[in-house]
Amino acid sequence: MATPDMAIWDDALVLLRKTHPTICRHWFNTLEPSGLEGGVVTIVAPSPTYRDYLERTCSDAFDDALRTVTSRLVTSRFVAAGDEVERPGTEEEQSRRPVEHPARQSKLVNGDGTLPLSPDYTFQHYVVGPDNRLAHAAACAVAENPGKAYNPYFVHGDVGLGKTHLLQAICLRIRANNPDARIFFTSCEHFMTRFMEDVAAGRMAEFRNQFRDLDVLVIDDIQFLAKRDRTQEEFFHTFNSLYQQDKQIILSSDLPPEQIPDLEERLVSRFKWGLVTHIAKPGFETRLEIVKEKARMRGLEIPESVAELVATRIETNVRELEGALTTIQLYAAVDNNPVTLELARLALGEDPTQAFKPVTIEQIVAHVTDYFGVRLADLQSRKRTRTIALPRQICMYLAREHTRHSLEEIGGYFGGRDHTTVLHAIRTIGDRQGLESEIAQALESLESKLRSGQ
Repeated sequence: MATPDMAIWDDALVLLRKTHPTICRHWFNTLEPSGLEGGVVTIVAPSPTYRDYLERTCSDAFDDALRTVTSRLVTSRFVAAGDEVERPGTEEEQSRRPVEHPARQSKLVNGDGTLPLSPDYTFQHYVVGPDNRLAHAAACAVAENPGKAYNPYFVHGDVGLGKTHLLQAICLRIRANNPDARIFFTSCEHFMTRFMEDVAAGRMAEFRNQFRDLDVLVIDDIQFLAKRDRTQEEFFHTFNSLYQQDKQIILSSDLPPEQIPDLEERLVSRFKWGLVTHIAKPGFETRLEIVKEKARMRGLEIPESVAELVATRIETNVRELEGALTTIQLYAAVDNNPVTLELARLALGEDPTQAFKPVTIEQIVAHVTDYFGVRLADLQSRKRTRTIALPRQICMYLAREHTRHSLEEIGGYFGGRDHTTVLHAIRTIGDRQGLESEIAQALESLESKLRSGQ
């Protein structure tokens, strides 16, 4: 087997980062081309998880890069360190048949219904902040002691806040600690579809064997069990079977158990047997660290000003932050330019000639006092009447969302209150805005003014 020229390999990686920047990761530098035989370049990844990511996401991109730098019709094949490598045959044997791609994992769901695990979703890459600290700590405990700590583990929060990241991180850690662990990570949709198909085909024994002979069952978006009476019945028995064997059950949902509509009370009760944790929308400080971490994962160098811009402009969820970062990365890749604040503002649809000014706590106070007809002195006083307490809590919430101030600094500004008071205010407003139109309208108006730079 011929060894590829390392200079050619380096050129291929450089080209790959230029032509397909968004799929590249910093760990690509650890990949090793182990051989070139029969028109197939074998590339060794550090582990099966990395190999699966490459097969699922990068095969065509690697083929294009290798063919460009070698001027040959070569094909990439990915293996994990320690894999048994099947030799593709001699060049003479290969010449008798057309070059074909090796079997590749391109689907979003594996053949057995499990969801693929991504090396992007490890605990190492999970940014911890006040909004997800408990959920993260519990997930780490579950991963280190499955079936014993917090069983079941239930995490809920809005779309795009990192629930799936935590679920995958747990699976990856358990697999690292125990490669023989039987882990089934799937979506609620697949569970329901598989159940209905097996009922219709008379394969319920096979269904029960697959879902009950496990060490860890992980189901994403369990809220889709709502209104599915027969599926709820089957999941109830699956849950009981696993729980009685001390097998770990991990569930995620957009809603806490008691708020999932038409979910049987006996399931609500069981979902709360272990630990229920909540992930809230990240504040500015957490968003800033998320942007930096996502850039590091991609091997993308961005200045602090660009990270602050993205964290300021995108306030919704982690997916939107990643989308903004992808847009900026593509803009830079078009002409092979470095990422600058001017380029980033252009990529995000802003006028780069207008000065970028971060939101200050003074601006927030000015807008809130004007909106509610109160004074700064009232907000900093010890008064706790609703007419003062509500605007004070909104100020604290907005300060957390839009500025880099810590909880302690925000509390100090509003009359020397401690960080637990500020955290309570943030959570209170976060919860109430979805239930009370008055608060939702106030936040929409105030945030609109802050975004416009008023």
